[in-house]
Amino acid sequence: MSDDVEEIDDEIVDEILIENAAECPTCDMVTGHEVLREKKAGSGSDFLVKCDECSGIHTITVREPKSLTIPFMLSEGADTTIVNIDLDEDEVLTIGDVFEHNDAHWEINRIENSKGQAMSHSTVDIVARANAVRSDMVLVRLTLTRGEVSSSDSITVERNTVFKAGSIMEHWEQKWRIRAIHTGAGRTLTGRVDAYDIKRIYLHEPPKPEDNTPHTPRERRQAWKEGRLGNNPNPEVPFAEKTGKSKQKKKPGRRQKKRRD
Repeated sequence: MSDDVEEIDDEIVDEILIENAAECPTCDMVTGHEVLREKKAGSGSDFLVKCDECSGIHTITVREPKSLTIPFMLSEGADTTIVNIDLDEDEVLTIGDVFEHNDAHWEINRIENSKGQAMSHSTVDIVARANAVRSDMVLVRLTLTRGEVSSSDSITVERNTVFKAGSIMEHWEQKWRIRAIHTGAGRTLTGRVDAYDIKRIYLHEPPKPEDNTPHTPRERRQAWKEGRLGNNPNPEVPFAEKTGKSKQKKKPGRRQKKRRD
């Protein structure tokens, strides 16, 4: 490389050589190039480059894109405001893109040209206006299953809220188990998923706790003994413990023998 080659900005070099995207007029191929010299020109630079394929030398002109002001309609719930945002004319806007403005994140949901026609994507120089909705909060759809009956609902949560399959969550002041989470790639029965990646959460009633309530005197005595009913200051002593023998049960229909003295 010649000694008079000037140092150049790494970002500009990356822009020229990214993915070997520079076309060589000598060999008509898109190849990588070695930068030999840079000359400032207006808002950009002229680069003298050497083709890696044929060693042909030519100049690549790089200019900073113009800045254009695009009106954005920003919606947050029932509130809507219109703001003007400056963008580079060669920047591409796409439905679903998320950008930051005034310490909040917004998702583009409509792009229009000067004729009011909707577009799925476009460079800024074609865009006349755009709409975006607040994306810090996202809508998560739910399917709630109770027995054989299912119903749909939705909740609004912060964008980075994490849901875990198999865990318990509260909804309608009741506890539900997250049976599965549906993302764009399909359903998952395990793992954690960010709210903004969730298409739907499937909720089932959690299993009911076992009924350990004592129902018979014997079960109650055992429960007192194990402390499951708290402190029993006056426990009932079974008859067998009082006499030291087990109480014989009378068989129905049999006459008991009299004890001889």
